[in-house]
Amino acid sequence: MMQHIIKIIFLIWFISGGSIVHSQDISLNSSTKNSDDEAILHMMNKQVGQFFRRFNMEEDQHGKLLKTTDARYHNRKIRIKLLEQMFDIHNPRTNSALKQYFIEDVTSKKNPVYLEFLDNNWFAEVAATFTSEGKDRHLILFLRLEESGLGSKWVISNVYYNYTSSFFPDIDSVEAMKYFLHPQSHELDFMNLHKALDHPSRIQYYASDNFQPDYLTLFFYLMKTGNLKFKEITHVKFHFFQIPNWYFELSYYNRSDTNSGWLISNLKYIKEDEKPGLIRFYQSCTEE
Repeated sequence: MMQHIIKIIFLIWFISGGSIVHSQDISLNSSTKNSDDEAILHMMNKQVGQFFRRFNMEEDQHGKLLKTTDARYHNRKIRIKLLEQMFDIHNPRTNSALKQYFIEDVTSKKNPVYLEFLDNNWFAEVAATFTSEGKDRHLILFLRLEESGLGSKWVISNVYYNYTSSFFPDIDSVEAMKYFLHPQSHELDFMNLHKALDHPSRIQYYASDNFQPDYLTLFFYLMKTGNLKFKEITHVKFHFFQIPNWYFELSYYNRSDTNSGWLISNLKYIKEDEKPGLIRFYQSCTEE
């Protein structure tokens, strides 16, 4: 009888002990997962503003803002380590020797370079869906910061819509020579103007040789007349031209590792005299 009781007690103890160990394992696994999640949350650049601050070493890896009196503020060694983590490491375009050259340039001992929020040489690219004639239309809006009063604001600087681009195909210079208004047309009260106005497909030939279509105004017109209606935003990224001789893109990555959030997704070495031509794509011809 006693032996039977002892077996029962041992069985209860064994089951209880097993449960306790199992519970501890679950607790340990849960704690480890929470710790990993916390590390990811701390390391990821959750906002674009945070990317700016970390790029400049004005915020530590835990998200704490640094005072200018803090020894870590703009600290070159710490900044180099932090910059290493601000690239998309899964992308060969941002995980090569070019990346190291870039970091060396921006952390130069003599002339370190920092990002400026109010510098107008960075642009937002917003991919959005609109509707027109019952169909979805995909447009790209470009925006830039503009000083306004005591602060600043984002303004739409240009738009790309392949439908409107087809209105203004590249002009055949030889063909264009056939269509012009004679320099003495004013003496005939421009009676020959009907040649241009009666053939809309060739109307562009009668504009100045320096004519550039303003797609932004055309976009506003389509919106105002109801021919184009906004539906949703599908993607956002940023283009930076602030760093001398460099261009980079900033994109958001939603991943379950520390290399996530807003990261440099493209990096190119570009001479300064080449930048104006590239920047022209992001702003309306009326702003040049």
